[in-house]
Amino acid sequence: MTLPAVIFDLDGTLVDSEPNYFEAGRRLLAAHGVDDFTWERHERFIGIGTKETLETLREEYGLSASVQELLDGKNRLYLELARASTEVFPRMRAFVELLAKAGHPMAVASGSSRDAIRAVLAGTGLDALLTTVVSAEEVDRGKPAPDVFLEAAARLGVDAADCVVVEDAPPGAEAAHRAGMRCVAVPYLPMQVDDPAFATAGLLVRGGQSAFDARVVMDWLTS
Repeated sequence: MTLPAVIFDLDGTLVDSEPNYFEAGRRLLAAHGVDDFTWERHERFIGIGTKETLETLREEYGLSASVQELLDGKNRLYLELARASTEVFPRMRAFVELLAKAGHPMAVASGSSRDAIRAVLAGTGLDALLTTVVSAEEVDRGKPAPDVFLEAAARLGVDAADCVVVEDAPPGAEAAHRAGMRCVAVPYLPMQVDDPAFATAGLLVRGGQSAFDARVVMDWLTS
């Protein structure tokens, strides 16, 4: 039997990078005169690519800087934070190791910049096992469009139907569904568990990271 390829989202799925993304966004906006950006506002953009997030924030706050200027600034701030400290979810590290041992093709497909993805994977040691990487910068559309997942499948040399996506946010689950891929949804935010996008997932881990069981998911992958 052909082993399914597994495509991971990065932020909120493999690593708990959202605190760093929030802080980078807060510092960036503060530098442009916005001092009321809260975690609650940041939560709206979890699962959305950095560029799409900044396009929305630029419009909402009436910022004069271009999207590219904002993107460069946020990536710079985020990389400083990510290199200093990024936490891998322990159960996800165990899952990646099990997949590698079993011979599953794997990739990372993320809305983050390529530099950010590489920095996080290198800093956590995951780069030794996850060598195929696709950033939303490299495709036409970010999630919830399916582009990053389809590009990851192409680089792995596998059909979309033979891929399983691991995601933490509704836009990613929707993107997987639109790509014609099965999805394991591990919600980062508890209040999003019943989001309609997660209803398309083949396996929904309602308890999030604390309820994720690598062995159970391995069995599901090949069932």
